[in-house]
Amino acid sequence: MTESQASPAQNASASSNSAPPPRIELLLVGMNGDLRGKQIPLEAEKKIWKGEVRLPSSTQSLDIWGDDNDDLTNLSQSVGDPDGLCVPDKKTHVALPWAPAGSSQVLATMHDMNGQPMFLDPRAILAKLLARFDKLGLTPVVATELEFYVVEGNWNETGRPVPPKALRYMDQPNGYQLYDMRATDAMDAYLQTVKTYIRAMGLPADATTAEFGPGQFEINLNHRPDALAAADDCIYLKRVVEEAARVHGLKSTCMAKPYADHAGSGLHVHASLIDRNGDNVLDAKGGDPVKLKHLCGGMLKTMRETQLIYAPFANSYRRFQPNSFAPVDLTWGFAHRGTAIRIPDSNGPAARVEHRVAGADAHPHLLLTAILGGMLYGLENEVDPGEPVTPESAPENPGRLTHDFLTAVEEFAASPFIADIFGAHYQKIYADTKRKEAITYLRTVTDFDYQTYLARI
Repeated sequence: MTESQASPAQNASASSNSAPPPRIELLLVGMNGDLRGKQIPLEAEKKIWKGEVRLPSSTQSLDIWGDDNDDLTNLSQSVGDPDGLCVPDKKTHVALPWAPAGSSQVLATMHDMNGQPMFLDPRAILAKLLARFDKLGLTPVVATELEFYVVEGNWNETGRPVPPKALRYMDQPNGYQLYDMRATDAMDAYLQTVKTYIRAMGLPADATTAEFGPGQFEINLNHRPDALAAADDCIYLKRVVEEAARVHGLKSTCMAKPYADHAGSGLHVHASLIDRNGDNVLDAKGGDPVKLKHLCGGMLKTMRETQLIYAPFANSYRRFQPNSFAPVDLTWGFAHRGTAIRIPDSNGPAARVEHRVAGADAHPHLLLTAILGGMLYGLENEVDPGEPVTPESAPENPGRLTHDFLTAVEEFAASPFIADIFGAHYQKIYADTKRKEAITYLRTVTDFDYQTYLARI
């Protein structure tokens, strides 16, 4: 029997024994920092670079459950669920190291059918803000520090996260692990896979450290004089730690507070500004120290309005607790980790601010838009941040972040600053979508309610 005469069963068997073909993945970043897109065979790759790949534009407004919320957005069935064009950014074309050899991935920005970036696309929102800095002759230089947890892979069967076996003693977490090399050694196989993927993708990663919680780690990404690229790096890093965990039968999570009794996970952002000569304008010696204060003032002034970006989910607000490293006061200070805005260095090329509010669950592109937007507001309006916090002194009545999800939604929704930085249409859609999530959360009766109130009231 010739190959052309082989039976369907024989052909299926031959196909199953052959190596899977390489592919290219075209990815859009959704409203919640989720990646959506298409897997495309290499023989059809030209469609990507020609900008011919389409997805429904409502893809960019899906909520955390994947609902398009047409009743809130009027972007889906009510208008025929129109397509958008997925325009790839060649700078983000990198290897897909967990897929068959030769596979790759690329991030895209959604455009409308007239070829204009869509107001819904987070990458387009950040790019539009960066153009305003460019008009001022300034370029933000940005780096991110991502914390995340690794848990056992059976989380979806138990309904609860459990630290990896290698970090437990008698099935209980084996103490705190901050900077503990024994914790990194115990998780070395997983962390080496992460590093292999990072190298294959060319991500500018720096140090990896064990953090407070059992199975909690932090990976730092180097500074980039391109905030859009820095946000893209962070999105890719989140995918790397998740895919590496899958290989080892584990699960990574950027949930802000996966354990009640252990530290939450943050996403700290370091930022400075350089002028057209490449000089750091925040350098107190060679630059303008007043600008440093103004941009701190702008970030603090707009922090309540932007908190929904730093804490985008109901669980996010469990992280803001007194006497923790998650800031609750609207304060700034030099080399002070208890403040919302920390100045690690004010002299030389490394002069920068560290924004310490966001959780690991924050959307990198929206996060940088909010932070840099606050910096821009401070510069343009010469906002005074007040006196810095020191170990010896602190403001008597500092402003505070909210601990309530719905309050954050309403402050975001009412803010003229948000309308200016994100666009009024996006502001409304984002706020309406998050309001639905907040109300659903408030309507949910939990085990805590039953255990505490049912027997006593």
